[in-house]
Amino acid sequence: MMKVLIFGNSGSGKSCFAQRLAREKGCPVLDLDTVVWSSTATFRPEADILADLERFVAAHPSWIMEGCYGRWIERMLPHATEVVFMNPGEATCLRNCQSRPWEPHKYASPEEQEAHLAFLLDWVREYYGRQDDMSLWAHRRLFDAYAGVKREITANEPGC
Repeated sequence: MMKVLIFGNSGSGKSCFAQRLAREKGCPVLDLDTVVWSSTATFRPEADILADLERFVAAHPSWIMEGCYGRWIERMLPHATEVVFMNPGEATCLRNCQSRPWEPHKYASPEEQEAHLAFLLDWVREYYGRQDDMSLWAHRRLFDAYAGVKREITANEPGC
């Protein structure tokens, strides 16, 4: 059974890596964005998020979760068999954000996604100086503290 938590900055390659791993291993992927955000672009209640995460874990003997939310990654660590810290650096994350295809599960149209790009690029840049649960500081702390199987990926993965 494989239970992998993948985390890192926006544009770090989390989604691509998770999807590739899921194809190879034949297990489902949970993009934490789909659980954390409401349809009105606000955070869902914490109890609802946690309930959805626990349901997903209980429903699948093997799984992959990916996202930038350190508090939810930390809550799922006891279930994980491996963690992957995607950390290719700011320049790579910025390039990846600028070249990402339309994400229909997040945006109603390519134009809507493009309208949010400037905000996303600022978010990526701020990752390295913030000290919230979605920052390099938090991700490094989670990675370093995890005693199980772990890997840090510091470059774009092939095909991502």
